[in-house]
Amino acid sequence: MRLSRSCGTAAATALLALATAAATPATAATPAGKDTNFLQAIHQSNLAEIAAGQDARTHATTACVKRVAAVLVRDHTKLDAQGRTLARNKGVSLPAAPTAAQQRQLAAVKAHAGTSAYDPAWLKAQAEGHTQALKLIDNEISSGTDAKVRAAARAARPIVAEHLAMVRGGVCHA
Repeated sequence: MRLSRSCGTAAATALLALATAAATPATAATPAGKDTNFLQAIHQSNLAEIAAGQDARTHATTACVKRVAAVLVRDHTKLDAQGRTLARNKGVSLPAAPTAAQQRQLAAVKAHAGTSAYDPAWLKAQAEGHTQALKLIDNEISSGTDAKVRAAARAARPIVAEHLAMVRGGVCHA
C-alpha cells in the first residue's frame, strides 16, 4: 500500500512538472546567444532605418529620396513587427533604441537638413546601414542555430538587398 502511494505521488509530481514546463516558456526554447544577438541587432537596425526614413520624408530635397524613404519606413516597420513577435515568442528582450553609433550617424545626417548635402549624406548612411544589415543577415543564415530565426533572416534578405540597391553608391535608384 505504501509503495503504490509513493509511486502515485511520484507520477503526480512528474506530471505536474511536465505540465508546468509545457505551460511556461522553456529556457531551451530561447535561441542560442548568436541568434539572440541577431534578433537584438537587427531590431536596432530596423529602428535606425525607420527613424532615418521618417527624417528623410521630412528633410530630403529630391522626390527620389523621399520615395525611397517611404519604402524603407514601410518595409522596416513590417520587418520589425515580425522580428518583435519572433523575439517575444523566443523569450528574447529587445533594446529600446538604435545603437549609439546609429544614433550618431542619424544626427550627422540631420545636421545637413535644409541643404543640398542632406540627400547624398542620407543615401551614403543608408548604403552603410543596409550593408551592415546584410552582413548580419548572411551571418545568421549561414551559422544561426534556431530554425525560425534563420527562416526570418532568409525572408528579410531580399528586402534589405533591394533597399541597398536603391541607395548603392550614395545615389538614389528608386
